[in-house]
Amino acid sequence: MGQDQTKQQIEKGLHLYQSNQTEKALRVWMRVLEKSADPAGRFRVLGCLITAHAEMGRYKDMLKFAVVQIDTARELEDPDYLTESYLNLARSNEKLCEFQKTISYCKTCLNMQGTTVSLQLNGQVSLSMGNAFLGLSIFQKALECFEKALRYAHNNDDKMLECRVCCSLGNFYAQIKDYEKALFFPCKAAELVNDYGKGWSLKYRAMSQYHMAVAYRKLGRLADAMDCCEESMKIALQHGDRPLQALCLLCFADIHRSRRDVQTAFPRYDSSMSIMTEIGNRLGLIQVLLGVTKCWMIQKELDKALESIEKAQELAEGLGNKLGQLKLHCLCERIYRTKGQQRELRDHVVKFHECVEEMELYCGMCGESIGEKNNQLQALPCSHFFHLKCLQTNGTRGCPNCRRLSVKPGYV
Repeated sequence: MGQDQTKQQIEKGLHLYQSNQTEKALRVWMRVLEKSADPAGRFRVLGCLITAHAEMGRYKDMLKFAVVQIDTARELEDPDYLTESYLNLARSNEKLCEFQKTISYCKTCLNMQGTTVSLQLNGQVSLSMGNAFLGLSIFQKALECFEKALRYAHNNDDKMLECRVCCSLGNFYAQIKDYEKALFFPCKAAELVNDYGKGWSLKYRAMSQYHMAVAYRKLGRLADAMDCCEESMKIALQHGDRPLQALCLLCFADIHRSRRDVQTAFPRYDSSMSIMTEIGNRLGLIQVLLGVTKCWMIQKELDKALESIEKAQELAEGLGNKLGQLKLHCLCERIYRTKGQQRELRDHVVKFHECVEEMELYCGMCGESIGEKNNQLQALPCSHFFHLKCLQTNGTRGCPNCRRLSVKPGYV
C-alpha cells in the first residue's frame, strides 16, 4: 500500500469513526497498519488507533499501540514524531493509573529539543503530568502543571486544550473542597464548547457536563447535578464512551446516596464498578468503594463498610493515592468511634494526621486543615494554596510555606 492509498484509507477510517461506526473504522486502520509501507502513514494511523482505544476505555490496547508508535517514530528519526509518541505513552499510563510512569514519560517529552510542533504539544504534556500528580495527591505540583498547560493553551489560542484543562481544574478543586471553583472551571469549559466547539467532538460537551454534575452534587444542588449527569450520560452512550459511562454511573449513585436513597444507589455503584474494573480505572474504583462504604454506614452495616474500606485501602496504597488513604482513615475513625474500639480509633487518627502532613493539606497561615469542608481557597504564584479569608486578613509578602521549606536546620 503506497503513500496516497494509505492517506485515503486513514481518511476513510476517520469518516467512519466520526459517523459512530467505530468497529468498521478500526478494521480499516488495522488493514493500513498491516499493509502500508509508508512509515509516516503508519505513525498517523497508530495515532488514530490510540485515540479510538482511549475513548473506548481499552487502555491496555492503547498502551500496546503507543509502544509500536515509539518504534515507528524512531524509524522516522524526527524529534516531533518522537515527542508525540512519548506523549501517547504518557497518556496510556495515565489512563491505567501508572502515575509515576506518566510523569517520567512527560519529563522525557519536555526534555526533547524538537521544533514548533513539539512546543505546541507541551501544553498537553503539562496537562497529562498535572493529572498524574493529582492522582498521587501531590497538589502543589498538579496545580503548577495545570496552570502551565493553561498558559500554553492561551499562548497557542488552543480552545480544546483550554477546555480540557478547565475540566481537570474542576476535578482538582472538587478534591480539595473549594466547590465554588470546582463549579466555575467546568462552567468555563462548557462556555468554550458553546462558543468554539461547533466542529468539536461531543466528548468535550459531555466532559464539561459531568464535572459540573460533580460540583453541583457537592454543593447540594442535586436536581442540577442530575440534569448535567443525564446529558453527559446520553452522549457517552451514543459514542460508546465506556470510561465516561462509568463516571456518570458513579455520579448518579452519589446523587442517590446524597438523597439517602441507598437502595437506588447500590445498583449504580455496582454498574460503575463493573466498567471501572473492565477498563482498569483503579482511581475510579477507589471512589466507587468510598461511596459504597458510606452507603453501608447509612444502613449501620459497619462490618460491611469495613470490608469495602479494606479493598479501597489496598488500591489507594498500590496507586500512591494519598487523598484516598486519608478519606479511608477518616471513615475508619468514625466506624471505630461508633464501635467503641479505642486502639483502632487511635491508630487511624494518627494515620489521618500523617496523610494531612504529607500532602500539606493545611493552611500555612491559620494552620487549619484544607479539604475537610467546603472553603474558598486561593493559590499564590508558587502554587501553594491557602484559605482566601486568611490571605485577605493577613496579606502576604511571599509564601509562608516556601519560607518554611527554605529554612534548613542548623548543625549542633
